[in-house]
Amino acid sequence: MKKVQSEAFFLDAENEWEVLGGGISRKIMGYDESIMMVKVNFEKGSIGTPHQHIHSQTTYVVSGSFEMDVDGKKQVLNGGDSFYIAPDLMHSAVCLEAGMLIDVFSPVREDFLDGTKPAYLGGGK
Repeated sequence: MKKVQSEAFFLDAENEWEVLGGGISRKIMGYDESIMMVKVNFEKGSIGTPHQHIHSQTTYVVSGSFEMDVDGKKQVLNGGDSFYIAPDLMHSAVCLEAGMLIDVFSPVREDFLDGTKPAYLGGGK
């Protein structure tokens, strides 16, 4: 893998949302080869369809309400809650109340950097 790394500082006001469709948009906040942090905005009713990836993922719920399904276990999470997804586990999300997540992945999600449409976009808003 070639060396990848974001700038040292991320100024939110200077970065546009990347509209992914289905009521979901994101901003990649920082990364290098081993870690990536992404802010994801969800409109009410947006769905992150079931998917899996090789990355470890931990997510902080900034705001809103989400029904998460991780490896067949469902839980409603609200602002202040968080969850962890081990590599290769199937997971999905339904946004019950508009909100925002902060995702952290290890290693870097190269697919996010090359413009590939995310596998988790599905129905909903």
